[in-house]
Amino acid sequence: MFVITAGAIDSSRLLRAVRDPAAGAVVVFLGTTRNRNAGRRVVRLEYEAFASMAEREMRRLADEAKRRWPVARVAMAHRTGIVPVGEASVGIAVSAAHRAEAFAACHWLIDRLKEIVPIWKKEHFRGGAVWIGAQQTLPVRAARRRAPARR
Repeated sequence: MFVITAGAIDSSRLLRAVRDPAAGAVVVFLGTTRNRNAGRRVVRLEYEAFASMAEREMRRLADEAKRRWPVARVAMAHRTGIVPVGEASVGIAVSAAHRAEAFAACHWLIDRLKEIVPIWKKEHFRGGAVWIGAQQTLPVRAARRRAPARR
């Protein structure tokens, strides 16, 4: 399961997707919107993604994790749109025979997802909003708004 969704992240679905009789460990990571960042009161996050490319990159990362660790299964989901404080924006589940491999793979997956998967985050806080994160390019919609008018 590798999905970009406008709906809530279903952790039960992530767990079902990685179920494997050879797995003695399942690690689930949920990244949630917190109410403070960089000294500002956060009111919500907003995500945009290039969905087909993001899902393809998630699959590629899962394949790489399986080459690095003896992982049984991987599932990843990321939300788009508005994500209120306290709700999950990203979920990753990894199953493996042993917990060390499951934890290591899950940790690596969230770090790499944030680095390379084409998903952009806009933080809305009291008094403003700003695009933040490792991705340095703006989403297509925002880039269009900032482009100078053609003459």
